[in-house]
Amino acid sequence: MTLYLITGGVLGFSIAAPVGPIGLLCIRRSLTEGSLRGFVGGLGVATADAVFAFLGGIATASLAEWVAGVRPLLGIVGGLFLIYLGAQAMRTHPTSSVADRRARGALGCYLSMLALTLTNPMTILSFAAVFATLGAASSSPAATALLALGVFAGSAAWWLILCTLTGVARRVIGQAQMHWINRVSGLVIVLFGGYGLWKSLV
Repeated sequence: MTLYLITGGVLGFSIAAPVGPIGLLCIRRSLTEGSLRGFVGGLGVATADAVFAFLGGIATASLAEWVAGVRPLLGIVGGLFLIYLGAQAMRTHPTSSVADRRARGALGCYLSMLALTLTNPMTILSFAAVFATLGAASSSPAATALLALGVFAGSAAWWLILCTLTGVARRVIGQAQMHWINRVSGLVIVLFGGYGLWKSLV
C-alpha cells in the first residue's frame, strides 16, 4: 500500500511542477499577498488533482469519454475565468494587495483555484492517460484512494516549495517591480485564457 502513496506522490509533484497559467497565478498571489495565501491557493489545485486522480483510477475509459464530450464547454469556462483573473491582475495596484487580501480571504483563494483547475480539461486528460498506462483502473477502490492521497501530497509539496521560494523573493521586490509583475503576469494569464477559449471555439 505504501507503494501507491509513493507513486501518487511522484505523479502529483510531476504533473503540478510545469509552470502554466495556474502556476503563474500562485506565484503572483505569493508575491502580492504572501506565501501562505499562495500556498492556500495551491491546496485548491492539489485538491482538484486528487479528485481527478481518483476518478481516473476508477473509471479511466468513462472519464476520457466524458471529457471528450464536455471539453469545449470546460475550455470556454476555464478560458473566460483566466481572462477575468488576468485582467484583474493587470489592474491591481501593488498597494491595494492588503485590502484585496482582506476582502478575498483564504477560502476565496482556495475555492477560486479549485474551480479553475476543475475546469481544465488537460489536467483531467493527463491523469486519465497516466492511470490508463499504470492500469490503475483495475486496482481496488482502496488502492486508488491511496494513489489519490499521494497525488494530493505530491502536488501540495510542489506548491509549498514554489510559494515559499516566491515569498522569499517578495522581500527584495519593490513597488515599482510589483507594478510591472502585475501587468506582465496578468497579460500572460489573459493570453493563456484567450488561447484556451480560441481552441474551444474552433
